Amino acid sequence: MDIANRSVLITGGASGLGAACARMVVADGGRAIVFDRDEAAGQSLAGELGAAAKFLAGDVTDESALRAAIGAATAAAPLAGVVCCAGIAPAARIVGREGPHDLALFEKVLRVNVVGTFNALRLAAAAISTNAPTADGERGVIVCTASVAAFDGQIGQAAYAASKGAVAAMTLPAARELAKFGIRVVSIAPGIFETPLLAAMPAEVRESLAAQIPFPPRFGKPEEFAALVRQIFANPMLNGEVIRLDGAVRMAAK
Repeated sequence: MDIANRSVLITGGASGLGAACARMVVADGGRAIVFDRDEAAGQSLAGELGAAAKFLAGDVTDESALRAAIGAATAAAPLAGVVCCAGIAPAARIVGREGPHDLALFEKVLRVNVVGTFNALRLAAAAISTNAPTADGERGVIVCTASVAAFDGQIGQAAYAASKGAVAAMTLPAARELAKFGIRVVSIAPGIFETPLLAAMPAEVRESLAAQIPFPPRFGKPEEFAALVRQIFANPMLNGEVIRLDGAVRMAAK
């Protein structure tokens, strides 16, 4: 799927992995529709990228806001696909010093990370399904963001790991179902990347995490995530798969 002269909707697109994807889309001649709750960061990114980018504020769990974003994307140019980067990762133990894991927090993580991803996937798929197919029958691509926590969840990550495991698990059935429309679905399971979430951690925690990565022995760069997204769009045989992008890290229990 060629991004040039097409729109790509990026949820959680104002910073981190999503912002790198927006820059990649514009660099490749496409139009980036940046959807995020952070209006200041989103407007700043859209200003940086110029006329080829548009920012829309909203929450991925809000159907009307996402419909508006998809409408803006399709109005700008044919919708090549969506990259789902919106997510949250609060840490909490199942039984902590203050008692059992807060149920509302668990539900919130699943609502944002799973329901929000599915909301974007279903609405984008409906819009993409109306595209004229390419010569090989392709209409668009959906890229979801899982995590290595789906497979190597650490202590304190019960909610986050469950949510990312759900994203990984729905990748294949979504790809199988949407194949009849010529829509591919692929998920990326990133390891430890340089994002605002990581930057907020104490230095000793970041150093401990970096030491666990075999090679390259450093945090991933958002641009490396975006490079894989580019390859997923470009390579029609990538479908129904969850790709680890992690420098061979396998997370320890804590």
